[in-house]
Amino acid sequence: MSIESTSTKQTVIVTYIERTAVVELNRPEAMNAMNEEMLHELAKVLKEITYKDEIDIVILKGKGKAFSAGGDIKMMLSSDVTEGFDNIMDCISDIVTSLYLMPKLTICAVHGAAAGLGLSVALATDYIIAEPESKLAMNFIGIGLIPDGGGHFFLERRLGEVKAKELIWEGRVLSAQQAYEKDLIHEIASIPLEQAVEKKRQIWLNSPTKAMIKTKKILSEQNRPTLLKILEIEKNAQMKMRETKDHKEGVQAFLEKRKPKFIGQ
Repeated sequence: MSIESTSTKQTVIVTYIERTAVVELNRPEAMNAMNEEMLHELAKVLKEITYKDEIDIVILKGKGKAFSAGGDIKMMLSSDVTEGFDNIMDCISDIVTSLYLMPKLTICAVHGAAAGLGLSVALATDYIIAEPESKLAMNFIGIGLIPDGGGHFFLERRLGEVKAKELIWEGRVLSAQQAYEKDLIHEIASIPLEQAVEKKRQIWLNSPTKAMIKTKKILSEQNRPTLLKILEIEKNAQMKMRETKDHKEGVQAFLEKRKPKFIGQ
């Protein structure tokens, strides 16, 4: 593959290669946990890519040992974040809607962990390829929160209401095989992940991508109102959850590496 141009940011790296934008989350020291800086950078990058007519495919991946461990716990504890909560949630909505609605074919490469918000973002893409050893979890419940980033929308569409509630309430960690059996991911890489993603990219590059993108647009535009409504409901509900005693206990237990003692308040 010939690299045409590269743009490097502090928390997100974007590389343009043959009708493709490769977007890499770049906080390996934090397992690509999404802090405020990364969220804003990712939202900006995805919006820029959306308007690049020469790009047909977008690959989303993470640097280091994981795709993304989810939202940054330190960010959740910050008083500044409490004051800027609306802005952060709106930024998350921008990321998810950009991925789901953009006139590009999107692939998410999952290795290590894809948890919480990291999983919501992955589910917003068109095709997920995961390493056999990867772990996926919608584990907001562990810190007394609800899924955001459209997690309710994506899980309900893939699993149905009953199974979506079960997965959200249990918050259990799934292996790649379990996630595949539940139709949460599309493929388990049988070769090194990078090679599996490249194989899929080449298949798409040699397909009528304009027709494929048009189908995506028809279906995503039909679902846009529901996604936007759920994102707004999640935002309002998450604000209330952040004020609960169970959330504070969940975060404290996480930091102290112990099992939380929830009281339903």
